[in-house]
Amino acid sequence: MKFRSATLAGIGSCLALSLLSACGGGSGGSGTAATNGGGSPVVGVDYPRSDTDFWNSYIKYTPEYAKELGLDIKTTNSQNDVAKLTANVQTFMSQGVKGVAMAPQDTAAIAPTLQQLAAKKIPVVTVDTRPDTGDVYMVVRADNRAYGEKACQFLGTKLGGKGKVVMLQGDLASINGRDRTEAFNDCMKKNYPGIKVFGEATNWDGAIAAQKLQTDLVANPDIKGVYMQSSFALAGTLQVLQQRGLLVKPDDPKHVFVVSNDGIPEELKNIAEGKIDATVSQPADLYAKYALYYIKAAIDGKTFQPGPTDHDSTIIQVRPGVLEDQLSAPLVTADGGTYGGVKSLKSDDKSLWGNNLG
Repeated sequence: MKFRSATLAGIGSCLALSLLSACGGGSGGSGTAATNGGGSPVVGVDYPRSDTDFWNSYIKYTPEYAKELGLDIKTTNSQNDVAKLTANVQTFMSQGVKGVAMAPQDTAAIAPTLQQLAAKKIPVVTVDTRPDTGDVYMVVRADNRAYGEKACQFLGTKLGGKGKVVMLQGDLASINGRDRTEAFNDCMKKNYPGIKVFGEATNWDGAIAAQKLQTDLVANPDIKGVYMQSSFALAGTLQVLQQRGLLVKPDDPKHVFVVSNDGIPEELKNIAEGKIDATVSQPADLYAKYALYYIKAAIDGKTFQPGPTDHDSTIIQVRPGVLEDQLSAPLVTADGGTYGGVKSLKSDDKSLWGNNLG
């Protein structure tokens, strides 16, 4: 079933009219929107961190889409710290914002902050992560279980169903880290039981990831695959492989197959050069676009239902009162081949945001 009320098809006409006020609909549950001097609704956007290329790309896209949508944004950066995020939300409320977009990295600890916003009738859209509890207007993320499954299918195919791989996990306090880890392990057990997986918790820390990969390679020099759950581990992984003489072309018997998650320009470049082999492209541009779109829709009082969208995604209901728009995140490889039934895009495909940044 397609979602009701204002579908995203309406966004084009809204942008074309260049309205500064909300497009269509009436006022949302938060009442008359606070506006700046020009009449634009004021919303708060908290950036979760600025120490990765992926999140810096998201930060770059956000004001561009805010301008297109006629929104005035107040921004903060919580630096991967839920206490800072809580303080930033307090600042937003004092500024009278009528909506908040955030990407809480600790998806359990954010619950009290969500309760405060709900009490003030301020709608919330979470980006990339889904809170473990609490109500939000919409979750904007990709299917993170699919990330783990696609990485599994690629490595399982390349290794011929046998061998050893290292999984450099993210933070298991995050729904993303849990989803990617569980899906990768489940897929390996079901489809490639001959592959042994060394799961390494890294807390999204590149230095920790590099150290643990180094340790695993010393103990198991026959490791032939690495799954990085994010590009946070990219530089360290390449450095470790180079130090051990393993950073060689894919046709070299010593090659270690590497799959990442993000789709940043550096990953696409590395795939083309044969340094890594694949990534799953997280849509940094669409995260920014639809986070702000749904905040604006909430201010306008619009509602949505589970079902396919008109932008190649599906809205699902994850629990009562919480919907999630699961945006497309394709597997990217050098050859654009099919791996374990998963069709990939070539790394030079112009539809990839990482090939269009800047």
